[in-house]
Amino acid sequence: MLKTNVYNMSGKLVGEIELPEAVFGIDPNGAVVHEVVKNHLANLRQGTQSALTRAEVSGGGRKPWKQKGTGRARQGSTRAPQWTHGGIVFAPKPRDYSYTLNKKAKRLALKSVLSAKASEQNVVVIDEIKMDAPKTKTFAAFLNAVGCTSKTLVVTAAADQNVVRSGRNIAGCEVTFANLLNTYDVLHADKLVVDQAALQKIQEVFA
Repeated sequence: MLKTNVYNMSGKLVGEIELPEAVFGIDPNGAVVHEVVKNHLANLRQGTQSALTRAEVSGGGRKPWKQKGTGRARQGSTRAPQWTHGGIVFAPKPRDYSYTLNKKAKRLALKSVLSAKASEQNVVVIDEIKMDAPKTKTFAAFLNAVGCTSKTLVVTAAADQNVVRSGRNIAGCEVTFANLLNTYDVLHADKLVVDQAALQKIQEVFA
């Protein structure tokens, strides 16, 4: 079993905990992680881009000059793509970029990035992440105390608005919940800060 230290929000060592090898100790599958990240980014695309084809731009109904005898290249319209103010060739139109992946791939990818973070000693376990009131300064001091000064993903067991509001104004800090944890967010962060209750919920997801 993998073991890691448990700290409190002041950065003091308060114990030790075992991380399940089935979640934090597998050999990362880079190909599956790539596919899941690509799927995540594709699903985020709005797909609202739109441009006009030559059939949709205004004007161009009249042939600009006769076909022969001018010495110039033949033209049928001033709205052909090679003309200024002409239409766009293969103009992009609104479309849905999203697609689905099977659950096994998503689970494997998440376990892969969690295992990679654990092997790099970038998983920081906290006994309890709790804020009595939204306070950015206090939350920043907590992150500094546990050695998380770069891009950090903080994971709590459930939605805690005091924690969310405390962390949202800190550059590079993201707060999420155990049931919303995804491969992209874990991969994007340098450090994963998770409390024990959230760690238990993550284990239950893969049970």
